[in-house]
Amino acid sequence: MLLPAKAEVARQLRRYRAWERVMLASPGDRTVRATFEDAGYTLCVLMGKRCAREAAEAAERYLRSSAVSYLQEQNGHPRTTAVVHRGPPVTAAVDRRSPAGR
Repeated sequence: MLLPAKAEVARQLRRYRAWERVMLASPGDRTVRATFEDAGYTLCVLMGKRCAREAAEAAERYLRSSAVSYLQEQNGHPRTTAVVHRGPPVTAAVDRRSPAGR
């Protein structure tokens, strides 16, 4: 997966947050709303999200983390690399009856 440059993500996130503040200050202004929605769409495209709020949260996580840990988080992998196996491996071919019960 290709990731955008962190500088570009930071720039677009600042733009989105700035227009968010302006839009909240004057919600009836159609030009402001359109520009805010455009900033949200750009962030969605950069971060691969469908919702501007999710894209903004993903951008913040991406800027706080390394690229590898961000990708692991996005793919649902845990941050730790230790794998714990408990108990013996289960195989289908093992006969579980004791020799005395045959």
